[in-house]
Amino acid sequence: MTSTAPAFSLRSVALAAFLPATLFALGEGAIIPIIPVVATSLGASLPFAGFVAALILVGELIGDIPSGWLVSRIGERTAMISAALFSIAGLITCVLAPNPIVLSVGVFAIGLSTAVFALARHAFMTSYVPPEIRARALSSLGGVFRLGYFVGPLLSAGLIHLTGSVQSAFWLHVAGCLGAAITLLLVRDPSAAVASAGTDAQPGTAAEPVGTEGATLVAAEAHGLFHTLWSYRGVLVKLGSGAALIGAMRAGRQVMLPLWAVSIGLGASETALVIGLAGAIDFALFYTSGQIMDRFGRLWSALPCMIGLGLSYLALSLTHDLDARVGWFVGVAMVMSLANGVGSGILMTLGADLAEPSNPAPFLGAWRFTGDAGSAAAPLLISAVSALASIALASGVMGVLGLIGAGILLRYVPRYAPHTRRPRRGREPVAPSRAGEGT
Repeated sequence: MTSTAPAFSLRSVALAAFLPATLFALGEGAIIPIIPVVATSLGASLPFAGFVAALILVGELIGDIPSGWLVSRIGERTAMISAALFSIAGLITCVLAPNPIVLSVGVFAIGLSTAVFALARHAFMTSYVPPEIRARALSSLGGVFRLGYFVGPLLSAGLIHLTGSVQSAFWLHVAGCLGAAITLLLVRDPSAAVASAGTDAQPGTAAEPVGTEGATLVAAEAHGLFHTLWSYRGVLVKLGSGAALIGAMRAGRQVMLPLWAVSIGLGASETALVIGLAGAIDFALFYTSGQIMDRFGRLWSALPCMIGLGLSYLALSLTHDLDARVGWFVGVAMVMSLANGVGSGILMTLGADLAEPSNPAPFLGAWRFTGDAGSAAAPLLISAVSALASIALASGVMGVLGLIGAGILLRYVPRYAPHTRRPRRGREPVAPSRAGEGT
């Protein structure tokens, strides 16, 4: 009988695998709520402040295109260190920015670095974590970033209160990036640790040598992206449009709440505190969402998420001029986080369900690009509608889009991603030859 490699233990690489991502996420969570506040303090109008905040997501979208190639060329560890250092350059630009234009450049650079950092860590999880525990590893990775979005704003709220400077929050992300880079330099590379665990594992298992499957996956994800989008146009136009709206509702929330706080006169530290507390609800539900999806099906997570977010946006749009507008803002922020938490991991799970098991990377790259396109478009839409009309109308438009997205998911999730992992009898499998038929 052939011997097998030692059982993979996620705990054995947890420090090197999760600590850098945690530090990076804490810093990112600290700056997201205060970007619109900094923009307005530099003289930007409310719509232009929304545009500046959107650039971090636009940077991530554009960064998705070369990030796979970059990681495959220089390696996951080097890519993460380089992304952290590049992010520091963008953060220093934000700190020293004399006007909103320079601030925009710094924010865009942070978005580019975030795309590379996130893909590099995802490449490790995809390549070295065995399939039987991959879902738990990915949900844990998602939980790490949600932890950052919960704790980061609370840290920035405290620092702003102590220093009296809104820009001081950027130094938290600088510290997070430095901490991540130092950790990656000092702690043993998790890929090397896994590779040394044994040499008898089959390809794609924990003992796969450094730089083989991970490089193949990320390179394939970056290669021929637009060709892949066309090949899979059927599912991407149908269910992918629902995924793009999920991304839009989530990203719009990250921009809308800080902008709304500015518009009703809430201070920077109070804004960060509210958003941080709302993030606690979001973070607390990431594992529950996975249980819901596994037990009841993907729709039971996706539909409540979209309906909850859509109704929250609509409720927010009606409260701007009320005497109790601050209380409504706090309440809606909490409900939004509850709805978003119920949908934790839905995009990664749907992508895994739809992708070909034998060669998932091309579809996953196109799927992620579709979701990120929605994430990048939503803040720009909020900025445009706010400039042309009002922020209240922008919130209302987002609410309507959320309900439309719920209808799309209700129609296509049962068709393309039924509760069971395998396609039901009579349903077309999602493969390049079929998924791309028609739009």
